[in-house]
Amino acid sequence: MAWQTPMRACIGTNAFRMRYSLRGGGAAGTFMGVEVKSLEPGDGKTFPKKGDMLTMHYTGKLTSGAKFDSSLDRGSPFKFQIGVGQVIKGWDEGVMRMSLGEKAQLRISPDYGYGARGFPPVIPANSELIFDVQLLGINNQKAN
Repeated sequence: MAWQTPMRACIGTNAFRMRYSLRGGGAAGTFMGVEVKSLEPGDGKTFPKKGDMLTMHYTGKLTSGAKFDSSLDRGSPFKFQIGVGQVIKGWDEGVMRMSLGEKAQLRISPDYGYGARGFPPVIPANSELIFDVQLLGINNQKAN
């Protein structure tokens, strides 16, 4: 089963680099929630809002570096509605911090990903997830 199905069911350094930790806490050396690290800036003014239809490219990896899915490999961007539970919580919260055209890396703790259930056989239980993402479009507006 492709990654797109479970996501729909539940789910470079530069001066513009940012990190957002949307939920702190946890034991020393751990984090909870989603961290967003900007890799390439977007337009800096157009951000998704709850209910917007987004178009994105992504590559999902485990912390071991093992890739489990990629829209780039399929040659087709992923389209979904943000903020309404169509994607995992880490995407719903992290992607809303990105501006149109931005490339970023999302680091998602298990409680904001697939949790204790995982998504066998590709995502083990309690896995931290890393996504390299690019926000290509918001509703009918496309990135330059």
